[in-house]
Amino acid sequence: MKSVAGGGSDIRPCRDDERAIILSIINAAAEAYCGVIPSDRWHEPYMPADELDRDVAAGVVFWGCEAEGDLLGVMGFQSVKDVDLIRHAYVRPDSQRRGIGGALLEKLRRLSERRILVGTWAAADWAIRFYERHGFALVPPARKVTLLKTYWTVPDRQIETSVVLANPPLNEL
Repeated sequence: MKSVAGGGSDIRPCRDDERAIILSIINAAAEAYCGVIPSDRWHEPYMPADELDRDVAAGVVFWGCEAEGDLLGVMGFQSVKDVDLIRHAYVRPDSQRRGIGGALLEKLRRLSERRILVGTWAAADWAIRFYERHGFALVPPARKVTLLKTYWTVPDRQIETSVVLANPPLNEL
């Protein structure tokens, strides 16, 4: 399959009028979590429009990878206190494994001068491997809860079933 991220694509901030396509990409790609994450954390749609609106209002800026006029992947970026967060990183299923996620992540890493954190489901081993391949390291379990409560607004059940990765890595205290 041809790599999109290396040539002929553009990584740019998403426009406000692209929220429907952002939701479409997120919800299509999130189908990979169905049956993997705890059933009490799965819902349809995975991300409803009002949740996207709340995240954007809270400062999540979505970046997209576009090729030939089509948005193929999105990744949210949010500055919170003294870190930057990667939020909602998804690539259309028919465009995965072409370097799009990696290109988006690299672009956002270049924009940041601070530690970057990302939270994902503990059972999503493919997502964890993706971030590890791109220089992120799992945060020690003893620090995960504190980080999730400090930088995210998520329910306790999600905290129980999630991991946090950091770049540069966090060392145990």
